[in-house]
Amino acid sequence: MTSVPRRFDRCRTSKRYCAEKLCCKSERAEATFHCDDCHTDQCYDCVTSIHQSSSKFEFHDRSDIVPPSFDLLCQISLADNSRKCTELNFADLHCEICNINFCFTCFEFYHRGPRRTHRKTNFKDYKSREAQRHLETIVKPTSPVDTEDTSLTFVSCPQIQIDQEVTSSMDSFNSVNSRHSQNGSIPDLCLNSNEKDMINIEEELAASQIDEHHYSSQSFMLLDGREKLQVDDFEDFLVKLGCDEEEQVKVVSIFGNTGDGKSYTLNYTFFGGKEVFKTSSHQESCTIGVWASYDPVTKAIVIDTEGFLGVTANQNQRSRLLLKILAISDVVIYRTRAERLHNDMFQFLCDASTAYTKHFSLELQAAAKRCRKSAADLHPSVIVFHETTNTRVLGEDNGGKPAESDLLDKFQQLDCPMHFKDLKYVGTRTKGTKTDFRKFQAELQEQLENKSHRAARKPEVVYTTLKNLNDKFSGEIEKPVYGTFPDQMFTCSVKCLCCGESCCLSMNHKADQSHNTDKRCKYQHQFGNKVYLCKRCWMGGKQNVVVLKTSESKDNAWMGFAKYVWAGEVLECPHCGVIYRSREKWYGNSHPEEAVTMDIRHVWPDGLQNLQGAQNAARKLVDGMHYIADSISSVGSGPTKMLSDWMADKIAPDYWVPNTQIKECNICSIKLENEQKHHCRACGKGFCDGCSSHRRPVPERGWGENVAVRVCDNCHTDTMTGSSDSTGSNSQTTARRVGEAVTSAIGVAASTFNYPLDMLKDTARPAYWVPDTDIKNCCVCREEFGPKRAIHHCRACGKGVCEACSPSKLPVPIRGWDYPVRVCTKCEKKADELGST
Repeated sequence: MTSVPRRFDRCRTSKRYCAEKLCCKSERAEATFHCDDCHTDQCYDCVTSIHQSSSKFEFHDRSDIVPPSFDLLCQISLADNSRKCTELNFADLHCEICNINFCFTCFEFYHRGPRRTHRKTNFKDYKSREAQRHLETIVKPTSPVDTEDTSLTFVSCPQIQIDQEVTSSMDSFNSVNSRHSQNGSIPDLCLNSNEKDMINIEEELAASQIDEHHYSSQSFMLLDGREKLQVDDFEDFLVKLGCDEEEQVKVVSIFGNTGDGKSYTLNYTFFGGKEVFKTSSHQESCTIGVWASYDPVTKAIVIDTEGFLGVTANQNQRSRLLLKILAISDVVIYRTRAERLHNDMFQFLCDASTAYTKHFSLELQAAAKRCRKSAADLHPSVIVFHETTNTRVLGEDNGGKPAESDLLDKFQQLDCPMHFKDLKYVGTRTKGTKTDFRKFQAELQEQLENKSHRAARKPEVVYTTLKNLNDKFSGEIEKPVYGTFPDQMFTCSVKCLCCGESCCLSMNHKADQSHNTDKRCKYQHQFGNKVYLCKRCWMGGKQNVVVLKTSESKDNAWMGFAKYVWAGEVLECPHCGVIYRSREKWYGNSHPEEAVTMDIRHVWPDGLQNLQGAQNAARKLVDGMHYIADSISSVGSGPTKMLSDWMADKIAPDYWVPNTQIKECNICSIKLENEQKHHCRACGKGFCDGCSSHRRPVPERGWGENVAVRVCDNCHTDTMTGSSDSTGSNSQTTARRVGEAVTSAIGVAASTFNYPLDMLKDTARPAYWVPDTDIKNCCVCREEFGPKRAIHHCRACGKGVCEACSPSKLPVPIRGWDYPVRVCTKCEKKADELGST
């Protein structure tokens, strides 16, 4: 007798093989016994060797393995005596012409040629119809009533075969468990019926309504909760999927919160209600990881995912897992069962679309270039399936406005960017116990048939893409920290610029209390957060910060600069004195780290930065030159304002009003106590600068015929007549002109110092100073700098500050300023951090 050749199929063998892999001598030995204590199937050799090797195994309960009934197996031997089913497979199909049961392989082998037209039926469907036909046969129960009496209600139920002895014992009809225990009463007809048999029949009747294409459909785990791929290779993926490798398929995945009916939705929509994806009424989630199955009708790989809000060890890892499934999907279903759409749905779609566009942008652009489409056209389609009970769904009372526009409006209200282009909404209101899936099925079918965006592809492409994504985006990921009252609600929100650690003090702590944290910082060159501590003091238990500077604290600016040119930089400890000079010797100078030890400090946004030394030698020299320029300018403007006014009156013409008598402008009446006073060369009265800005010749006052001089607004508009008072003389005006020339010459001499100093100012700027070009407002009062508000630098923080916000002067040893210098009011409150005593 020849055997049927074995092919790639989905047949189920009835053979049971030995499960004792460690001691079995054969690789596929057929099992003949089952040990109840070992819980394994065993061949004859293993039963003998195991249970005779030790006395504790000798008394194990063992039973013979009974082969299944021949009615449940493939019966090709009845059709062809020369052939047999090698694997003794269970029956999968029933031929109505041959009236014989076959497995898939034997049916295809036998029904070749003229038998190809034979009508086949799924074996489960055939058995269900046989059971239903058997139930339709009405059987009268044994009763003391006359056989012709039809007053009893006949019951269709499974009839149990009983022998004559049992029948005679029932003649009394006295059921012990029945309330009708008197003679002549009607017995409990179904009391002895097996409830388990009734349930099995109901399940078989429900299974008989499933399409024959889905009888063999089953799901398998594709990825576990730790993102580990559960298929070995593409061949294993294809076998578990039950799909032909040349088939063109699309991928449909579903997302949503746990308990919202994701698995049931897929079972009803794709598989006619068959429980391909496990559903459960327990509290635990029935879907852990990612499960997949294949629907041969729609030619779709259906993927069921783990629900949100379920118990998981790492929420971030689950989110990354779901994003990889979304990346290979053509149609994405978001299933929600709630009276109103929750914020978590919008947040998930927003984050998923953003991450999809960010991390897969290069692949999308390359694919779009090949397909001559935009990258947005290759995004997956998204269907939001919303089920409510008491509230209306979107679009019911919008006056014809599509529900998708309401969804997009909600995305904008929550400030959640939505990058997926094709967004659909399907809402259903369930008033009973069953959900209406018709609208959802129609929309899903339309998206699967739509080829304008993403076309179907071979299963190998789907597997390769998923494997590459899983290999690329894998590894350990930080766990999110949850808490009802996290520390972020009550602690200071300021973070270190170097290490990112938060301040551990309470929120809104006092301004004079420095930020602090218990964790160590890390060094970054851009912030210069490395400081030097005097090694002698550090070994004595003290921490005294020392900085490289150009001069000792006892030297003035010029002497310190001279020593710096000769002996180099210096490190000076406030307790130990000078501990290091860079050029103390002609050769063989030591390294500064021999005299100091290093420490890494935190850098807070509102604290000091660049702590490695100020390098302010050039700035000290510029400050000295500024002092000389200021001295010359003070000579040019007079030692005091009173002396200046007195000298001006002495050389003024007779018709000028004396400065001591001028209190306000003669036109606008502005007070001139602190303002510059100007005389009109025509009338001689006092004016402000704005009311005496015009110029014209005044020859009648002795100012020359071709020389334009200052006049007030009134004299500029009025023409001087020949009868005007002409009290001025050439000698008087000559003295005034000489005085103006001398004052102008001194001002020019002062400006010769200011011009080069302004050009050198930025070059001599210490490293921690903010450049003048970047300063727009005062760091304290936030007032804008301008012509009347000069920019000054705080020697502690290096930021720009106005004159009013930097009235005090303090030594700043931590920056190399050992004598009092300008500091802002903010740094003045932190004198202990500056090293000032």
